[in-house]
Amino acid sequence: MRLVAIVLIVVVIAVPGALLLLSGGTTLKIDPPVMAIGVATLVQVRIENPHGIRRLTASVEQDGQRRTVADIHEPAHRWTFWRSHQGPQIRHFLAGKQQAPELHDGKAKLIVEVVSNDLRGATDSAEADIQIVTEPPRVSADGAQHYINQGGSELVVFTPSGYVTDSGVRVGKYEFRSFPLPSHPGERFSLFAYPWDLSPDITPVVFARNTAGAEATARFWFKVFPKKFRQRDLTIDDAFLEKVVNQIDPGGTGDLLNRFLKINGDMRRQNNKTLADLRFKTADHFLWSGPFLPLINAAVESEFADKRSYIYKGKKVDEQVHLGFDLARTQHVPVPAANDGRVVWADNLGIYGNCVVVDHGYGLQSIYGHLSEFAVKAGDMVKKGQSLGKSGSTGLAGGDHLHFSMQVDGVQVNPIEWWDEHWLKDRILSKVSAQ
Repeated sequence: MRLVAIVLIVVVIAVPGALLLLSGGTTLKIDPPVMAIGVATLVQVRIENPHGIRRLTASVEQDGQRRTVADIHEPAHRWTFWRSHQGPQIRHFLAGKQQAPELHDGKAKLIVEVVSNDLRGATDSAEADIQIVTEPPRVSADGAQHYINQGGSELVVFTPSGYVTDSGVRVGKYEFRSFPLPSHPGERFSLFAYPWDLSPDITPVVFARNTAGAEATARFWFKVFPKKFRQRDLTIDDAFLEKVVNQIDPGGTGDLLNRFLKINGDMRRQNNKTLADLRFKTADHFLWSGPFLPLINAAVESEFADKRSYIYKGKKVDEQVHLGFDLARTQHVPVPAANDGRVVWADNLGIYGNCVVVDHGYGLQSIYGHLSEFAVKAGDMVKKGQSLGKSGSTGLAGGDHLHFSMQVDGVQVNPIEWWDEHWLKDRILSKVSAQ
């Protein structure tokens, strides 16, 4: 009898003790970070606790008062929590003046607390210093005429007001940053593109928004000129595959055609993302002047936004869009910088082979691919006409030529406009200097 009593005592003490030891804390993070809330701002919290949580509360502290904006209860399982194991969880709630009318514009603190779904029921919290913002952003665009070529570039000047943390131009699914207009406090401008892959009936708008989730937009006068881009068949054979695939992917295994298709598709997308991300390495002032230089006396083998159908042994095996000009003259011809700028890339880049990218300021960059050798390195300042290297056939090139392209805030555009002095003065410089 005494043994039974001892066993019962051990069970009564040991089991809850063991369950208590299995209990733990919660890791939580306000992600993405919140810097401001407005009328009703969506907040996302990432929660990590293998047993889950049974309650989440959120409050805003301002002027010494704490006001609850969210209180989420979940089923509690104090004694059965050990049976389950939960991965990271996401919880959402709205926070702002709609949930707590006493809040006013100014500094505050957002506090999120969670209670773990286990025997211990520990409370853990995350905090963020925030701004309460109820004044909406506003924006007005210039009164200029904007004639835009599909696949081309344009510039608009606008004036944001109110609480604004981000502004620019939106064209369909694409957004383009803005920069302060030199010598005009309060005004900004955006150099933007009308991407080749959008329908010509999309309306571009200027936007101004803040981290509280509020946004204002404004239209401006524009006219888009639709362009018909070429469609071409490009025949490839085993000799071509042998050359380019083993050069780009020397350690690869398997069928040459399948390796080529992976390079032409997956690697192309990765390389274009690398190019697009170079937009963050841009100067906050103009580095260029005058029209951009083409490769003089060169034969045009491909144009901007050519849609290529790849034909292998009489069958279409792939389709891709070629974003640039292929320019050929002679083998290993010196490649001039199209304009003044700073080199932000001088290295191999997959399908582009040896590639140089020059930044010209405000998100405008020029791209030079398939080089046989480099004459510059990343960080170098270059002048218009200075040699960047020599043409070649590195990367996805069947023969010696220069792949030349330009991009505006990471979106590749037709470079023909930038070679045209009249277009530059009329569409870009006049809008900046006339303000």
